[in-house]
Amino acid sequence: MNQYETVFIMNPVLSEDQVRETVEKFQGLLESKDGKVLHNENWGLKKLAYPIQHKRSGFYHLMEFTAPGEVINSLEVEMKRDERIMRFLTVRMDKDHQEYAKVRRKKMQKTA
Repeated sequence: MNQYETVFIMNPVLSEDQVRETVEKFQGLLESKDGKVLHNENWGLKKLAYPIQHKRSGFYHLMEFTAPGEVINSLEVEMKRDERIMRFLTVRMDKDHQEYAKVRRKKMQKTA
């Protein structure tokens, strides 16, 4: 199984509960298809570099997970169908990227 990282931007008009439900939906989708979520980060409401769907901000969320390669297509199709998701990007993590992510998580735990 490969390790992936997905960053997605959700509509800024969502409530905290709706944001949490959206994240849980995609976690559940991954886990139902033999994926395992390793790490989640809620980056909060951020200003966008350019307008997307006439909106200037959005809720950012990062999810690291392991999954079989064929799961990525179904995850991305579901993200395209979900009107709460404005943009997303999924990247396969190589070994250097995985090491960097571990170091970054440790730094975040120390500051939290």
